[in-house]
Amino acid sequence: MGQKVHPEAMRVGYIHDWKSNWFNERHFAEYLAEDVRVREHIVNKLAHAGLSEITIRKDANELEVNIHTARPGIVIGKSGTEVDALRRDLHRMTKKQIKVNILEIKRPELDAKLVAQSIAEQLQNRVAFRRAMKRALTSAMRSGAKGVKIQVAGRLGGAEMARTESYADGRVPLHTMRADIDYGFYEARTTFGRIGVKCWVNKGEIMPEGYTGADLTDMSAPAPQSQERDGRGDGRGRGDGRGRGDGRGRGDGRGRGGNGRGGGQRGGGRGRPGGSGGGGGGR
Repeated sequence: MGQKVHPEAMRVGYIHDWKSNWFNERHFAEYLAEDVRVREHIVNKLAHAGLSEITIRKDANELEVNIHTARPGIVIGKSGTEVDALRRDLHRMTKKQIKVNILEIKRPELDAKLVAQSIAEQLQNRVAFRRAMKRALTSAMRSGAKGVKIQVAGRLGGAEMARTESYADGRVPLHTMRADIDYGFYEARTTFGRIGVKCWVNKGEIMPEGYTGADLTDMSAPAPQSQERDGRGDGRGRGDGRGRGDGRGRGDGRGRGGNGRGGGQRGGGRGRPGGSGGGGGGR
């Protein structure tokens, strides 16, 4: 399947909510353009603060912005000066009452946007891309992710020809709606061109209320054992007599044969007299 749909947009209404909560049928275009301006301003102003997500809730004369960040101290500033300046800027842009909430991300290793941003910053500092990807992969899995996939594309290592490389660990079921897949994208602006970094993080499954069954993305659960039926199995079945069958057979292995030496290309088993059937054949 082509993986062209944004994993979060695909799950809106199932397990994820909208990033902007408002509805206005008459002034929809103006509200949407205002959202875009607000987000661009916050991202440009706080690009160094480890921003992950910006959610907006608004009505006719109030606008509430929730900023999810890994470094809340940088966003708030010394005794709240940075937040006050941001509030004034947004009030000047929208002419509405502004409310800004700063929410800290406790585990940035599990946030796909922050993982992609950290890899891109390492690429800008000329760290080897494979090392940066593997380090991010192992730290995310160690932090409790069910699965991670990281992909970088561009002039990797300054090569003339652009290419794509990816690493994955665990399970990332993109078409399972209940799987909480976090997706992030960031561009590294290097001296030899831009390198795009994509990251998918599977944080487990979100089940309906009252569900008490097993987590289907649990990697530690033992896999079901499949019994081999093609004749290469253990082959310690018992025959009729007491004589041992052929020890070198691929089919029945050490089946208990019968009387005397069984026929075969490489000699059958040594049976004791008194059994009923012949020993198993060789190869």
